[in-house]
Amino acid sequence: MKVLLTGGAGFIGSHVAEQLVSHGYEVVIIDNLASSSKTYLPEGIKFYEMDINDFTVESIFKSEKPDIVIHLAAQTSVVHSMKEPYFDFQTNTAATVKLLQYAAENGVRQFVFASSAAVYGEPVYLPIDEHHSVDPQSFYAISKYAAELYITAFGKQHDITPTILRFSNVYGPRQNTSGEAGVVGILILKLLQKENCIIYGGKQTRDFVFVKDVAIACAKAVIENKGGIFNISSNTELAISELYKSVSEKMSIDGEAFFHPYREGELVRSVLSNEKAGKELVWKPNYSISKGLDETIEHYIHRYTGSI
Repeated sequence: MKVLLTGGAGFIGSHVAEQLVSHGYEVVIIDNLASSSKTYLPEGIKFYEMDINDFTVESIFKSEKPDIVIHLAAQTSVVHSMKEPYFDFQTNTAATVKLLQYAAENGVRQFVFASSAAVYGEPVYLPIDEHHSVDPQSFYAISKYAAELYITAFGKQHDITPTILRFSNVYGPRQNTSGEAGVVGILILKLLQKENCIIYGGKQTRDFVFVKDVAIACAKAVIENKGGIFNISSNTELAISELYKSVSEKMSIDGEAFFHPYREGELVRSVLSNEKAGKELVWKPNYSISKGLDETIEHYIHRYTGSI
């Protein structure tokens, strides 16, 4: 089968591409390379350098006739979404609707969407399962949830399997560390560069899931052809202060961390239940936080110093 993968040269997308190729799928990628690189892609993959908002994307659907779409391309910065909400809407919601239209017109059977734990907002109970209320607190979260609603509606109207994967905090090799996301990579780089780490709060907890596990989940969603909403997470709480301690110990670098007050609107605790994904997608994370950090640290040391 043929899979059209948007954002396929990015942090998560490049790992997903590798997984799909290993399972024998024909992969076609659309990516504007704004925060990604073709160097991570397996050889022989057909690649289109363009933005998902470009109207010429329609011609790719017509010529390639994909069976499945995995839609990863997105504006991922919460901060940027609050400054530029219309751009966020165009990229995360409007572009998704366009892709859905093209999918419906060209016989796509499944549409897999990368959503976010951010749609849940402040947790009422933990761990958060898929029945938890939805209360998006940022324009980014709103844009993701709105896209989810469109995907579900298109699925019903056009007989497309709608698969929505709500990721917790994804980390691992190839992550972009230029924005506020990617705390694991940011901490590693700060320690490598002998710079002080500024941590806001520190006692807040997050659910960190390794990127290779996320890629396997995307492949499983396609293999099982399952519709619905699934949390993709480690189901494990980890405090940011403990994350910093683990990273510094593994790197044997005694950097200094400066703890500032919590930022306004930041969640204190967050952890997602992955029980449903385990049952219906036959998926579970293979990487512990320790094993995932080892691979991530090795990647950044090699990338920024040229040695292991």
